[in-house]
Amino acid sequence: MPATDEITSNDDPRPDDRPGARMPRWLPRAMVLALALVACFQLATWGFHQLITLLLNILIAFFLALAVEPAVDWMAARGVRRGVATGAVFLGILVVAAGFFALLGSMLAGQIAKMVEEFPQYLDSVISWLNTTFHSHLSRVEVQNNLLRSDWLQKYVQDSANNVLAVSAQVLGSLFNLLSVALFSFYFAADGPRLRRALCSVLPPRRQTEVLRAWEIAVAKTGGYLYSRGLMALISGVAHYVLLEILGVPYAPALGVWVGLVSQFIPTIGTYMAGALPILIAFTVDPWYAVWVFGFVVIYQQFENYLLQPRITARTVDIHPAVAFGSVVAGTALLGAVGALIAIPATATLQAFLGAYVKRYEVTDDPRVHGRTRRIRGARVLARVRRTLHEPRPPAPLRDRGAGTDGGDDPGERGTADERRTADERGGPAEG
Repeated sequence: MPATDEITSNDDPRPDDRPGARMPRWLPRAMVLALALVACFQLATWGFHQLITLLLNILIAFFLALAVEPAVDWMAARGVRRGVATGAVFLGILVVAAGFFALLGSMLAGQIAKMVEEFPQYLDSVISWLNTTFHSHLSRVEVQNNLLRSDWLQKYVQDSANNVLAVSAQVLGSLFNLLSVALFSFYFAADGPRLRRALCSVLPPRRQTEVLRAWEIAVAKTGGYLYSRGLMALISGVAHYVLLEILGVPYAPALGVWVGLVSQFIPTIGTYMAGALPILIAFTVDPWYAVWVFGFVVIYQQFENYLLQPRITARTVDIHPAVAFGSVVAGTALLGAVGALIAIPATATLQAFLGAYVKRYEVTDDPRVHGRTRRIRGARVLARVRRTLHEPRPPAPLRDRGAGTDGGDDPGERGTADERRTADERGGPAEG
């Protein structure tokens, strides 16, 4: 083997010694760490989706506990044990809710039975109107047979029979969620001071003050929201009860309570749900009564939105109607009906808490701040015109009494007149 070839072969770097040929030592660890982070993120996402119902129940229970805490504190301050006071408050709420639903159920059962009995008469009147208006030849027996033999009705009955288990599971799930909310809210209200102590024990003293202040604001705003809603529900219920009683619609007290509660405590669609039932029952008495009830519902809703609600909300929750509407829309988009229900007290709490830390300054006395820019500008123009009209005219130049026939002005007198005119414009005496 030649020497040159040996030297050349020995000088060539090996594949392992070339730059970039060997894997860095940190790369496997980084890959393992990245895979671990992705796995943890996927696991956390899966767990959050599995626990979303529980988290929503806890959130509802927390706001419900904030709402009943003033009553519990009032009873506890008078010597009642906190657990007993919380149980008494929840028992009162349960009795009122059970009585309302029992009264509403009996009303609905009676009205449904009456509508079923009088359905043939309603059908005859509708068929008679159709035959008279459109010159048709329909009969009630033919309509009933076509309705009973229709494909969509048979398919609906078959689907309902197949979905009995699904509907039963949904009902049981709703009952379980309701019991979970009641249990968590009872613990939050009964152990409120202990919960606050446990939360403050892991925070420095300055943060403890802020947390307690936020808690106090949340209790006040949530209670004020429920108070305002309860007051508006009372006014709405009384107003609709008076109308239904005047028209002679049956079950007027229960319908008034229904309209008041549903329209105030079910956001967005509560107004339509509340007005549909009285309109339907009024239609069974007289179709024109249903028109009267519909018109009253629409007019009262406008009165409530533009006059009643802003005044009551400003006194209790202290939140602008536009902000309240936006918070309800945002809460509905995020959490559905639950978000719409708790959006206003949550927004009011956040607004009041942030307002304590926002520095405010005195507003300048500018007409544009008060919205009177155009009015004041017009008043200034008008005052300037009046001043111009009422100002005295400057005196004419003094003529030379000893002038000749040329009638020319004396330069000295003309200068004096010019100085007087200038002084009059300045508002001061002339010099000389």
